Amino acid sequence: MAVTVYIPTALRQYAGGNNQLQFEAATVGEALDRLTSTHGDLRKHLYADATKLRNFVNVFLNEDDIRHSGGLATPVKEGDTISIVPAIAGGTSVAEAPIPAKGEELPTLSNEEISRYSRHLILPEVGLEGQRRLKAARVLMIGTGGLGAPLGLYLAAAGVGHLGVVDFDVVDASNLQRQVIHGTKDVGRPKIASARDRLLDINPHIEVTPYELRLTAQNALDIIKDYDVVVDGTDNFPTRYLVNDACVLLNKPNVYGSIFRFEGQASVFWAEKGACYRCLYPEPPPPGLVPSCAEGGVLGVLPGIVGSIQANEVIKVILGGGDLLVNRLLLFDAWKMRFREMKLRKDPNCPICGEHATIKELIDYEQFCGLKPPANAPAPVADELEEITAVELKARIDAGENLQIIDVREPHEYDIARLPYTKLIPLGQVVNRQNEINPTQTTVVHCKMGGRSAKAIKELRAAGFTGRLINLKGGITAWSTDVDPSVPKY
Repeated sequence: MAVTVYIPTALRQYAGGNNQLQFEAATVGEALDRLTSTHGDLRKHLYADATKLRNFVNVFLNEDDIRHSGGLATPVKEGDTISIVPAIAGGTSVAEAPIPAKGEELPTLSNEEISRYSRHLILPEVGLEGQRRLKAARVLMIGTGGLGAPLGLYLAAAGVGHLGVVDFDVVDASNLQRQVIHGTKDVGRPKIASARDRLLDINPHIEVTPYELRLTAQNALDIIKDYDVVVDGTDNFPTRYLVNDACVLLNKPNVYGSIFRFEGQASVFWAEKGACYRCLYPEPPPPGLVPSCAEGGVLGVLPGIVGSIQANEVIKVILGGGDLLVNRLLLFDAWKMRFREMKLRKDPNCPICGEHATIKELIDYEQFCGLKPPANAPAPVADELEEITAVELKARIDAGENLQIIDVREPHEYDIARLPYTKLIPLGQVVNRQNEINPTQTTVVHCKMGGRSAKAIKELRAAGFTGRLINLKGGITAWSTDVDPSVPKY
């Protein structure tokens, strides 16, 4: 049987850059075996062992999650599609109960508000009562970046009466390509201040409560408990799992979105009614496997599209109408202009929302995501990853040291900015091209910010490379900041 296997952007570097491949196979497992036999580097990212898929990778046959059918033994037929859907840094057919609940007293609308929201009021699905529900609702936005920007703009414009906004970052010029809530004049300002000003400028009839802080296990429950709906606009796995768990413990709907390069995901995780984020991804990918948008890039309009979908779902949750993205994962490829939808199922063994839940309180999410060792873990081996700062590297170059510098970014990044005396070997090729690196010389490896180069060093060591490898801390970005400002930042 000829089946098509779709490969997500985050894993294409291990599949020869292909976004889809066709194989003759009788089962899902056989198709994946043929895929990973052809592209051996992909197997370790898909499989925990010889037969078990990793917990941060889902595989769908057409629309169905194979974990809830026959697993890898699920038979396929001619023309079927198999979609690999890893976690990226992520329905019902009846109306839901509106927020606030029926019977609660709703605020009135002034004549000015009636005029402002007139295009809503003439929709039978919204009407006067629906608009009053929007005014009464309290929505918490986690982040004012790529997703939070369009999300906030449309929720404010729609008349959601109270928006809570969590962010602790400042506006950078590189944000402006996609974070449309901020402007050039806001560069250097706290995002929370810029966002608040813009939201109130769009709609002075709403309230905005800023939280200029990092959401943590210590403060999340106290903040989230006062809101009706939570919207996840985060860009890292620890916060994503934190938001999910807090929403499950407090029985709050969690409107999810995630983006990477040209691809986006959206869903509504609401444990009372269906799957939560942990049902979809029981565990996060290991640190460094999924690049951030800062390293992997993102098409500027993509978060606008996904954030608008999130805003749409928030409004539907408040109104109690439409088919929510509960138990549905919406996938969007902006480059191909293609939407696909996958069915999700609540995992009865989910540790936070399952029948015998083991997580009863918030945990250490940095530790859970592998970003720090457990409290009782042995001390790490000293100098496991040798690093050098940009200033130190410049001094050693000026001193005439016999260094070789390997750039593991992609060719299009190399065209934007480069360090002197470097050799380009992209991360996906570095192991196969290690013979081009002289093991008798000290080698400095760099990328944009230091993450991919650290991964390259790890992979080279695992492949048996014996030379001395040093990671450039902060990558070419640090070089531009601390050594040579003429090197462009991107």
